Amino acid sequence: MHLASSLGFALFCCLLEMGAAYSSWGFLQGETELWGAQSLGQPHAFSQPSPWAWVDVSQLQAASPLHPVSVWCQEAQMVVTVHRDLFGTGRLVRAADLTLGTADCPATAQNTAENVVTFMAGLHECGSTLRVTPEALIYSTSLNYSPVRAGNPVIIRTSPAAVPIECHYPRRNNVSSHAVQPTWAPFRSTLSSEERLLFSLLLMNDDWSTERASAVFQLGEVLRIQAGVSVGNHAPLRLFVDSCVAAPSPGRGSSPQYAFIDFNGCMVDGRLDDATSTFISPRPRLDVLQFEVDAFKFAGDSSSLLYITCHLKVSPAGHAPDPQNKACSFHKPSGLWAPVEGTRAVCSCCETRSCGTARRSQQPLAPSRRHGGRSRRELPPGPVVGEADVMLGPLLIHSHRQRPAGRVPPEGAGSRVGLGLAVGLAVLLLAALGALAARWTHSNPV
Repeated sequence: MHLASSLGFALFCCLLEMGAAYSSWGFLQGETELWGAQSLGQPHAFSQPSPWAWVDVSQLQAASPLHPVSVWCQEAQMVVTVHRDLFGTGRLVRAADLTLGTADCPATAQNTAENVVTFMAGLHECGSTLRVTPEALIYSTSLNYSPVRAGNPVIIRTSPAAVPIECHYPRRNNVSSHAVQPTWAPFRSTLSSEERLLFSLLLMNDDWSTERASAVFQLGEVLRIQAGVSVGNHAPLRLFVDSCVAAPSPGRGSSPQYAFIDFNGCMVDGRLDDATSTFISPRPRLDVLQFEVDAFKFAGDSSSLLYITCHLKVSPAGHAPDPQNKACSFHKPSGLWAPVEGTRAVCSCCETRSCGTARRSQQPLAPSRRHGGRSRRELPPGPVVGEADVMLGPLLIHSHRQRPAGRVPPEGAGSRVGLGLAVGLAVLLLAALGALAARWTHSNPV
């Protein structure tokens, strides 16, 4: 009996130890998935003036009531403000010892009176990285503090530190920091002329019935884009897509660039062997033009983003299509160019790439703050009644499906596994206890 009591007590202690070990493991696992392995055992303090910013200042262990690092996540850039009392000790760090990202970008401004250093960087600058989750696009970088030894080089009084910074952008919503006026509109933008012509570009779903909710694509998928113009009380008009240029960042001067529609309405991308890009024929309406483009990304570009700028224009509906106003696709089985409407002759210049002078605007139009996001311009003479440059983006193009980072196991999965292990071990120990008790009883009969 003494042996049985001892084994029972040992079993009880073992189960208690297993429960404690399992609880600690589960807690640390959750910490690791959320903040990374290097943050285990450290206190966390966060400074996030922007609702889309996440800043881990646990390495600083700041005792100051000030926010040592604050981040504003804006539409196309992040603004990082750093108080020089970085560790909350009253000792100010040197501004030159602070950099942003793996590219070690220096500060862009310094306020000596307030002891504040400011960094302004584009979302893809300074070595930042992009991560995609089911709900958000996450741009990650870090604030780096690398003190230069001053005075006696044998001793140091501060340690290097790296502050992880993230900007989270919802994939299905428009983001505004409220600190600046928006400079671009996600997924689509609209512009109008003096005649109140409202041009638009929309991403559409597979059957063209509604606007597509997501701007994330995989290579091998098709971009379905609908160009339109709201004519209001204007006389009937016919819409054309004069050209479309893709770039990894917004702006006419961005590089590299790829024109998939060119020469006043030629779908030149469909001429390539590995593409099926085409205009949709017939049109749903004269003031709407639809086209499909095989998804692509720029080689060597880690951001995987596309911004598409198209030059749209309208002419009177009664004006017949001509080499300067057309929509032509390349028909591979016949090896000929085919128009959405009009005769094949209007497309002959697509092969020779000499379609006359394009009516292009000199600079892309940006939404105006004074007119509620709409810009006005002079109308050109001739058959073109109105025209505008319209931007679509950003679009995110993946070369393969990525597994969302930081995914937490389903609730209760860890507890079920731990419980199963505990029960199994308890059964084994009880079986061993019973065998030993039987053997002791057999060898020591009453």
